[in-house]
Amino acid sequence: MTNIIIAILSTIGALAILFASIGILRMPDFYLRLSVTVKAATMGVGLLLVCAGIIFPDVSVTTKAIAIAFFLILTAPVAAHMIGRTAYHTKIPTWKGTIIDELKEENEKPKV
Repeated sequence: MTNIIIAILSTIGALAILFASIGILRMPDFYLRLSVTVKAATMGVGLLLVCAGIIFPDVSVTTKAIAIAFFLILTAPVAAHMIGRTAYHTKIPTWKGTIIDELKEENEKPKV
């Protein structure tokens, strides 16, 4: 039963990473590429770490896998946010189909 769970989770994790790599090629601008990549890659790597924690019965391996997954889930969105915000402020162009630009409205407000 454990082998079936590991096979399912590792397949889903590998597919998530594959979708992240396809997203890099298919998305039209930097911001969408960043969003797709961070979400899918975080899920994929997290699932592969869960598989590693299940395969190795040693408590130290499981603890390390859980810690890595926790810090990955904690830091990847923050890093992506900061990268995206920096890209916006350095005037990286958005896709022509972008409709809403919330940062533009925020930057046009007078600073008090």
